[in-house]
Amino acid sequence: MILPPSLQPGDLVQVVAPSGGLKEFSALEQGIEIWRSRGYKIKLGSNWDARAGYLAGTDSQRRNALLEAWENPKCKAILCARGGYGSTRLLENWQWKSKSTFCKWIVGFSDITGLLWSLAKEGISGLHAPVLTTLADEPDWSIERLFSYLEGHSLSPLTGEGWNGGQATGILLPANLTVATHLLGTHLHPPLEGVILALEDVGEAPYRVDRMLTQWRLMDAFKGVKGIALGRFSQCDLPPSSLSWTVEQVLRDRLIDLNIPIVANLPFGHDGENAALPMGVEVLLDGDRGQLSFKN
Repeated sequence: MILPPSLQPGDLVQVVAPSGGLKEFSALEQGIEIWRSRGYKIKLGSNWDARAGYLAGTDSQRRNALLEAWENPKCKAILCARGGYGSTRLLENWQWKSKSTFCKWIVGFSDITGLLWSLAKEGISGLHAPVLTTLADEPDWSIERLFSYLEGHSLSPLTGEGWNGGQATGILLPANLTVATHLLGTHLHPPLEGVILALEDVGEAPYRVDRMLTQWRLMDAFKGVKGIALGRFSQCDLPPSSLSWTVEQVLRDRLIDLNIPIVANLPFGHDGENAALPMGVEVLLDGDRGQLSFKN
């Protein structure tokens, strides 16, 4: 996997909205200000405040904004404004331009999984990390982690709760579960052999999580996966009166019998701390210690 060049203060970074239309204008400005305070120059993409229904402009507007940022040699990283929905619509008949000329960091999570997985399929790393509209809500350690990694420093381990014991070394592939599920079987999903999956989601009822994980099982998509790191599955549980399993019960039911290391409750995902996770780097998942560590 190719790692884009490290950033340094003074670099130009570009804001692109590849998914949903912007609603959180104040949050966006706060996120931009964090980047400015670290010494970076900010350029707003042409579609940053565009609207077409629930999307940040038409497919053509969003695709052109992404392409302009990707091909701009002065732009050193692409910061996604927000998630929502729409990134996968841009990837029909899409080709990333020359790796050697235009390789740069794309930073985002949630719906941005579409772009990150598409890049990973091409052998280019991206960063699963807060979008601009959620950056200001991050604790100091998470913000520092984001900039430290992008500026060329190593990552500290993340600690959660071991569900399945054992250790596994593999290539880290973070994703939003819903977006990743909809990419299975398409030309966009990267190889899953030898990976450590890192999954999170938001607002999906337990039966929907069950349905998605069952699809993975029916497609043998977990075959070759070395381990699973689970982040936050927020706003997924139903009221007790619903007679539903909890999302944790579903995750355990659908994953434990894969007999691979599983670490849950790691600090990434929606509605809380969202630790930066780079695509395609080698990691160690330790189910006995409940830890995800990054090999330098």
